[in-house]
Amino acid sequence: MSDALENAKPFHAHPFDDDKLREECGVFGVIGVTDAANFVALGLHALQHRGQEAGGIVTHNHGTGFHSARRFGYVRDNFTSAKLMETLPGDLGIGHVRYSTAGSKGRTEIRDVQPFFGEFSMGGAAIAHNGNITNAEALRRELIDRGSIFQSGSDSECIIHLMARSLQRDIPERMKDALRRVEGAFSVVAMTRTKLIGVRDPLGVRPLVLGRIGDGWVLSSETCALDIIGAEFVREIEPGEMVVISPEKGVTSHRPFESRQSRFCIFEHVYFSRPDSILGGRSVYETRRQIGVELARENPVDADLVCPVPDSGTPAAIGFSQESGIPYAMGIIRNQYMGRTFIEPSEQIRNMGVRLKLNVNRALIAGKRVILVDDSVVRGTTSRKIKEMILDAGAKEVHFRIASPPTAWPCFYGVDTPKREKLLAATMSEEEMREHLAVDSLKFISLDGLYRAVGQGEGRDSNCPKYCDACFSGEYPVEPFDMIERGFKLKTAAE
Repeated sequence: MSDALENAKPFHAHPFDDDKLREECGVFGVIGVTDAANFVALGLHALQHRGQEAGGIVTHNHGTGFHSARRFGYVRDNFTSAKLMETLPGDLGIGHVRYSTAGSKGRTEIRDVQPFFGEFSMGGAAIAHNGNITNAEALRRELIDRGSIFQSGSDSECIIHLMARSLQRDIPERMKDALRRVEGAFSVVAMTRTKLIGVRDPLGVRPLVLGRIGDGWVLSSETCALDIIGAEFVREIEPGEMVVISPEKGVTSHRPFESRQSRFCIFEHVYFSRPDSILGGRSVYETRRQIGVELARENPVDADLVCPVPDSGTPAAIGFSQESGIPYAMGIIRNQYMGRTFIEPSEQIRNMGVRLKLNVNRALIAGKRVILVDDSVVRGTTSRKIKEMILDAGAKEVHFRIASPPTAWPCFYGVDTPKREKLLAATMSEEEMREHLAVDSLKFISLDGLYRAVGQGEGRDSNCPKYCDACFSGEYPVEPFDMIERGFKLKTAAE
């Protein structure tokens, strides 16, 4: 397999974006189209919000075999070069955009960039994974003891090694064997020489959808990536389902896992997915607007303006404004031209904090009582800086309304979350958080309110929740085995 790695450089994440839950990863695959790599690159561009550290593409050409390119940074900066794309021929390809949730924390190595490739007796296979394997460390120890040699620090590489040890005679069956050993969350897009494969874990924590383009087929983390290539949305891959797509048989569906209650990540509705995507038959934008409506009903306040913290707070702010009758205004303007590959900041520049990214519309804010609507509060560092900017601009009052419940627990299913002691809501009550942020009021949507906003009319049924909401509730649908081994304490009855 040819593998284009020239000019690879480490990627430096934006130094002022450390107060959000990091998006997981994005996966995309296509079969039955001319120049598959170009379609994959477009799909990954649409999924860039799910990972900005690095990206990779693998294709297969019937004359020359598998081809691969992996790069640090944005898709637009790497996979738009005609010279590079010519090295990725074929009508079948998969791709991945990455934000590290396992492997080398704080330092990305090119060997950790997916898709991963393995050569088996029946031919090669490449795999791209969105999610996190919660028993990866135990599996890695077992595999190393049995002679496996790992090339990366990624949990996803375990799947390739488990496939290599399977005795099944074809790659889809080997993948079933491998994934039955895996715990946690996974949406996988994989390819052989002739097939495109998609799999979701039994709980369906991470998203994966199926689309149609001409005579070809598409797999993607989100529907917005189908739109960019002109593909038609067909359906979501169901929790616990594997689809195998080939030119001869089209789409065949398999059920390699025991059936379980779906626990889709509720934070996809709040923040991770693009607002122009469709999740579970619902518009993400409309769900976020409805979150704002519920937030206004639960936590009204007298004020003059409702302002979003851009861009993730915008739909909820619109819903809050519509329900409360308080005018909506763009009180904070985002610099759209400063990506996460900004300069390495000097101390003086670093002290400017979020002012490099956000600026207050002073003429609008001065003398007003302002409601700021944001998607979440994680560490609280950015929220404090934004509050200071609003007050510096002459606001009379600052009220925070948050479009998710307090984030008090880390996610172990594919989201890069700070340690629990670093989460503001894990160590402070709501009133203590308000005092810490020094705002006039701070209110979060309730977990019941969030469930109502995503379409579960009566709120959350504690006996049978429809979503994974562990980051709010501390109730993990799959025990994080590796983290428990390291000393992580699960929620107690008293909590």
